[in-house]
Amino acid sequence: MIEQLPNFPENVVAILCSGRVTKADYDSVLVPAVEDALKKHEKVRIYYEIAPDFLGIDPGAMFEDFKVGMGHLSRWERIALVTDVDWIKHTMQLFSFITPGEMKLFPGSQADAARAWITA
Repeated sequence: MIEQLPNFPENVVAILCSGRVTKADYDSVLVPAVEDALKKHEKVRIYYEIAPDFLGIDPGAMFEDFKVGMGHLSRWERIALVTDVDWIKHTMQLFSFITPGEMKLFPGSQADAARAWITA
């Protein structure tokens, strides 16, 4: 499941991923939030928080994530990823070289620091 988190500036798309993430989650929550932010701002920041009960991502959702990321590649200003899931950390580190903006990884215990960094 993906839910949009409140209390972030308009130029920050903040989401929490928990349980199993599906393509429908991307289509109904993440994609509309990103498109709305991109209509209002030239550069957008992304705050991803992976909850402790995260079970994984369906293949269709992985493809949607790739499409959203690559489709707006030059418009990402910052990405904060909050997770204790090793394979997600490694995947983000592997693809960080193609991300034009800044990207930082934070452990779950540093979610407050991640929120401060993404909004600074």
